[in-house]
Amino acid sequence: MAISTNQLKNGLTILIDGCVHQIIECQHVKPGKGAAFVRTKLRNLKNNVIIERTFKGDEKIEEAFVEEKKLQYLYPKDKIHYFMDQETFEELGLSEDVLKDKVLFLKDNLEVTAFLYEKEILTINLPNFINFKVVYTEAGIKGDTVKLGTKSATIESGAVIQVPLFIETGDIIKVDTRSKEYVERINPVRE
Repeated sequence: MAISTNQLKNGLTILIDGCVHQIIECQHVKPGKGAAFVRTKLRNLKNNVIIERTFKGDEKIEEAFVEEKKLQYLYPKDKIHYFMDQETFEELGLSEDVLKDKVLFLKDNLEVTAFLYEKEILTINLPNFINFKVVYTEAGIKGDTVKLGTKSATIESGAVIQVPLFIETGDIIKVDTRSKEYVERINPVRE
């Protein structure tokens, strides 16, 4: 369905050159002289590339109806990661090419949001924060509880992130999946 530039707003999904884009920023401009226009910042939902585009006031844009679905992560097999649709219980496979670096934070039974256009999954969104168990890290120094230094730690999904020196193997930590950074320790190892 074609819409006018007056209807453009943040979060709306539109078709540009056959690709689905989501409007991140939208600014309606009415200069003193000349015709009104709309300046936008758009994110391609398939490859996550951000572009800037200006639309004339009388231009018509094709709206893309993107469906959101809740999926539950099941397992990986041969570079394909399988999810279950929580409404139909259908199993869907996504390649690592589609998932990109989100593969680093997938763990059993994780609930994600998938964005579909014409029954094709464009991308998935992970929860902003996920708790992971540290499966390996170098031993910390006794009494070192300040956040001055960091070290590498491998979490249960296989990703390696930087954590404070006081984190030990077996600790449960909260990770921000957007920045791929340590947030806090959930429960320390008890001796």
